[in-house]
Amino acid sequence: MSIEVGSKLSGRVTGITHFGAFVLLPGGVTGLVHISEIANEYVRDVRDHLKINDEVTVKVIHVDKDGKVGLSIRQADDNYVPTPRGRHGGGHSRQTFEDKISRFMKDSEERLQALRRSESKRGGRGGRRG
Repeated sequence: MSIEVGSKLSGRVTGITHFGAFVLLPGGVTGLVHISEIANEYVRDVRDHLKINDEVTVKVIHVDKDGKVGLSIRQADDNYVPTPRGRHGGGHSRQTFEDKISRFMKDSEERLQALRRSESKRGGRGGRRG
């Protein structure tokens, strides 16, 4: 079976890695769904979205000269709307400035608390030697 860019196919998840999932397509061809093509939201862990033997619908987004097939689950959705990616786009662009500041302050406070705990276990800064 010929795999053509733009076609939508059904397949079965055969492998999961930290960077994506391998999907077995009709005709015995295996393609890769990169982690960024699994869902419209940020995907931290592929296993939160897919499991081995899941049946999925994918869209073929590229076929390399060497036969590697790139797939997308999110683009296979009929309601798919491209979102800007990159430096100024991406997953957190819907947050307000206040939301971003609040998140930053929370993360900073958690890091400071962790640092203070680790210093207290070691005896703090400038401890006596000798």
